[in-house]
Amino acid sequence: MKTARIIYNPTSGREIFKESLAAVLERLEINGYVTSAHATTGEGDAVSAAAKACEMDFDLIIAAGGDGTVNEVINGMADFEDRPELGIVPMGTVNDFARALHIPPRILDAIDTIVDGRTARIDLGRMNSKYFMNIGGGGKITAVSYEAPSKLKAIIGPLAYYVKGIEMLPQIRSSNVRIDYDGNIFEGKVMLFLLGLTNSIGGFDKLVPEAELNDGYFSLIIVEEASLAELGHILTLATRGEHLRHPKVHVYKAQDVHISSYEEVQLNLDGEFGGVLPAHFENMKEHLEVRVPETFYRVHIQKDLHGY
Repeated sequence: MKTARIIYNPTSGREIFKESLAAVLERLEINGYVTSAHATTGEGDAVSAAAKACEMDFDLIIAAGGDGTVNEVINGMADFEDRPELGIVPMGTVNDFARALHIPPRILDAIDTIVDGRTARIDLGRMNSKYFMNIGGGGKITAVSYEAPSKLKAIIGPLAYYVKGIEMLPQIRSSNVRIDYDGNIFEGKVMLFLLGLTNSIGGFDKLVPEAELNDGYFSLIIVEEASLAELGHILTLATRGEHLRHPKVHVYKAQDVHISSYEEVQLNLDGEFGGVLPAHFENMKEHLEVRVPETFYRVHIQKDLHGY
């Protein structure tokens, strides 16, 4: 028998996961998993719970919650040499990582993906000693993801970030930074820099359209100093995936990135505050094994393995 550990946020998704737990355990048992569950008790608890599951040699860890819960679970797993596979049950407001992997939003459908899907080896990002699975970035505008009110996100979902972004535009200032990436250097004033691993960020699936899940590279996006009007235009273009054509927006592929500044520049990892510069970003190629739908695997993973 295989073993599975569910780590779930009891406050995510209007607390409906707790109501479905018996059905989830039954579905997993039918498919050959001896399963136990852990309800998180606060910030950082999922990190320690995931680390303990790795120490106990579980075959599978299921993260049930939003992107914050998934990020904590991954941070608990990533330093272990022998890591369980990861399954995801999306229970947050936006669920960027699950959206990027086409994991269905309904609880039992997500469980079916875990038991009937395929295992994909995908890249992780590491910033100093922290890991991320979606996005790392910096600049005042990156605070949108954790300053957008929870109630607004619950009502209008990803549009809450757009609304908050428009509200914050007059407050946004550029920062002087130095970005060293794979032997190249960018120096100057920037409004924003992003290192993307997937294409779904803040609920918008075209923000990093060139992102590949397992190529070993970040999509590095730099937005140079811009006027309020230019920044508003870029933000509007981003909702349609057309921002990369703007002359103030630069895109590079990079594996290893050092970013520094004499100013205090805030960082964002997977939608949460990630500290301040300086920062060293590394792409950890195919460091995570995650269960994904069969169709997604064939289209987005298998084609890359065979080079077509």
